[in-house]
Amino acid sequence: MATGEFDLIGQYFTNKSVPRDDVITGIGDDCAILSVPAGKQLVVTTDTMVSGIHFLSDANPTDIAHKLVAVNISDIAAMGGQPAWASLALTLPSFDTEWLSAFSDSLHQQLHRYGVSLIGGDTTKGNMTLTLTLQGFVEQGKALPRHGAKAGDLIYCSGTIGDANAGLKLLIDANNRTDLHPENSDEALLTKNDKDYLIARHQRPTARVSTGQALVGIANSCIDLSDGLASDLKHILKASSRACGVALSANIELSALPLSTALQTYVSKALWPQYALAGGDDYELLFTVSAENKAQLEDVMAEHDLPYTHIGEIVSAGQSEQEQQINYFNEKQLTTLALQGWDHFQ
Repeated sequence: MATGEFDLIGQYFTNKSVPRDDVITGIGDDCAILSVPAGKQLVVTTDTMVSGIHFLSDANPTDIAHKLVAVNISDIAAMGGQPAWASLALTLPSFDTEWLSAFSDSLHQQLHRYGVSLIGGDTTKGNMTLTLTLQGFVEQGKALPRHGAKAGDLIYCSGTIGDANAGLKLLIDANNRTDLHPENSDEALLTKNDKDYLIARHQRPTARVSTGQALVGIANSCIDLSDGLASDLKHILKASSRACGVALSANIELSALPLSTALQTYVSKALWPQYALAGGDDYELLFTVSAENKAQLEDVMAEHDLPYTHIGEIVSAGQSEQEQQINYFNEKQLTTLALQGWDHFQ
């Protein structure tokens, strides 16, 4: 029976990886040896998931592995890239064969889904912490940056937002809700399919790789929605303001926010903006496109049947970075919202 570190690696992670011609040496040596294709640039991201912080302590290992891969793939997608290689750092409190079997099966399934080869990593004993480093390719000089937004850009996001936070609430607070739809305090209107959908959006997010690649050459800026739209949009505003030398702000129309039927049924209308703008964990793409590229965007998104919604506009705020802000409108009427996205230290 396998009980040691190298047994763990051999049994659950070696020889299960996607074969790729650009992987010269993968798992089993001090370093992986890789080849970057001609005309490509390397994009690299790392995400860590900690038990009790990023997932519930009793979460299914199949869901944990799915999310670990998806949140990293999402970063590559936000750059317009194609994922290629992954390294896994796995810290576990014990050698749990049942947990490891379910986790590794799901991990490899998701990596195979995106054509990603597991090329190495590390295993240690301690509080459960999972770190994945993902590497991918973009065409030379064509990555989608955060800092490319310009005044006059239209703001879009993919998919629907707020669902993941609603799914988390369903999991942790199902019997003590104060923010349910007034007619749904006993969840009578929420179908099983709605519940399953919201929970799946939290546990098994979808990385928008096809959307990111479709935006290359069209979008001026892009970011994936991990901490909530309000927080992540501010990252675009800050980076773009520095790049262009003029402070940028954003106007967001609340009535345009793409909300699923399940979310609208489950959560009271007054709290829709909180879920949609500050819930986090959606892993949709937020991007800006010039008015000149609007028609091209519409054509490519229709061609590939990719969901997206126009939700606002980038505007000039003046010469001071301190003037950067997000202005919220409800049916074109300026309104005030107090929102706080996710921050590990707040």
